[in-house]
Amino acid sequence: MFILELESIQSLKIMDKSTIKARITQIQSKRELLVQLLETPNLGTLRIDVDQALEELDELIEEFQETFPEEKLS
Repeated sequence: MFILELESIQSLKIMDKSTIKARITQIQSKRELLVQLLETPNLGTLRIDVDQALEELDELIEEFQETFPEEKLS
């Protein structure tokens, strides 16, 4: 058990601020696709999932901006 936990800890990657910013910027660039998908008329119950994804994406971006107020996302 301890060996497995140690291996899990060793495999964790520590991300620096620039890596986090790059990933958030990449995710943010996909937001418009979700907005377009949400405007699709025949989305049905999938609309709930797309709306939830947009909410979570907006929360992630907001948390990044609160954590790193000096960083500007493009």
